[in-house]
Amino acid sequence: MVKLYDANAEILKLLSGTDVHVSIMVKNEQISGIASNEKMAEDWVRENVLVYYPDTKIRYILVGNEVLTYNNQKMWLDLVPAMSLINKSLASHNIHNIKVGTPLAMDIMGSSFPPSSGNFSSRIPNEVMVSLLEFLNSTRSFFFIDVYTYYPWSVDPSNLSLDYALFKGGNLTYKDPGSGLIYTNLLDQMLDSVIFAMQKLGFPNIKMAIAETGWPNSGDIEQSGANIYNAATFNRNLIKRVTGDPPMGTPAKPGIVIPTFLFSLYDENQKPGPGTERHWGLLNPDGTPIYDMDLTGALSEQDYTNLPQPLNNKPYKGKIWCVVANGVNIMDLEPVLDMICSQGNETCDELAPGRGCYEPVSIISNASYAFSSYWAKFRETGASCYFNGLAVQTTIDPSKISSHIHAYLARVIDRNVKKASFFVSNTLRKLKLDFSEIEKEFPNSL
Repeated sequence: MVKLYDANAEILKLLSGTDVHVSIMVKNEQISGIASNEKMAEDWVRENVLVYYPDTKIRYILVGNEVLTYNNQKMWLDLVPAMSLINKSLASHNIHNIKVGTPLAMDIMGSSFPPSSGNFSSRIPNEVMVSLLEFLNSTRSFFFIDVYTYYPWSVDPSNLSLDYALFKGGNLTYKDPGSGLIYTNLLDQMLDSVIFAMQKLGFPNIKMAIAETGWPNSGDIEQSGANIYNAATFNRNLIKRVTGDPPMGTPAKPGIVIPTFLFSLYDENQKPGPGTERHWGLLNPDGTPIYDMDLTGALSEQDYTNLPQPLNNKPYKGKIWCVVANGVNIMDLEPVLDMICSQGNETCDELAPGRGCYEPVSIISNASYAFSSYWAKFRETGASCYFNGLAVQTTIDPSKISSHIHAYLARVIDRNVKKASFFVSNTLRKLKLDFSEIEKEFPNSL
């Protein structure tokens, strides 16, 4: 089964005549229009479903994506009306095997531990959640949830077992003091907290579906546990569970089938934000595999080739700087540098004439300083070392390169002097600096 985050015409055509089941999506910005206009709902179904169905096996229509995460109460109130009109349109065309739902994130939960204490967040009006549950219950659809064990583990790695988050806890178990249920992994705990929350609102029989789950294969230096070994371990163990026969379900709902979408097929190398945002894929952007993966669940662990051992499962305690990435176009740096330094937040004060970091006068040097300064100042409020793909983290203090050498090398690049490498290497040798090491850590300086 394939989940699309829109209703891409090209993909839906390519899947025509195959046995691949498909989930398509109504975008968030379309919800309010559809909710208030039955014709718009009908048009959406005609253009995105009827053109391809039944040759393309569309099985789910997801209305919006993590709608309740956004602080848009109009969209919250429009969600179920939009779902209802989409469902009404399907029924008018005698289509009854496409379920309508909406994927929500775990931030809808006010409490999730222990699972039996599960309840929905008080920030979400009761009328919004109850109307959604009434719709899902009456249409026998699924409660779609995006659930990632990586996030709670990464926030509290000292108290949460990594093996427990990766389905390899062995004899490690947790007994819920409220329900008496025994848990062997973190995913089941998180799913059951949603089940208990629905039960408390009077809906014990709504089926669960996992709209997104997975584990990042890489990330920023301080994002511990984001590596190929853990990603492959989580996803392989997950597939074993969801393809099991008979179905495993969860402790609160044993034996039930839980439709599950693995996120994601490809790494998203141009996605902004922290490093993990770009590294959830099974495949690289060019289509090559990041690690071996059998989606049927037939292969055992012994059937796979050895994985690279994890090197970052413990939190990183050292210092980190944010500098210009290797291979960037210098012309792209100036507008980003202007944006950072024009905000009046003292980020670039030290770059002013006569201040400590004025020398060397180089756009590369200035950008590296500005990136590090801005990131250090605002990382606690969500800033990342990305800057449109122009920045990268390093554990080596950029100031270790002497300022006059850095200035000389930066001028070489800025002027694009093609034969400078001979003079650069000679200068470095005279100063007894390791050329290869500096080039490795600061590629844009040489």
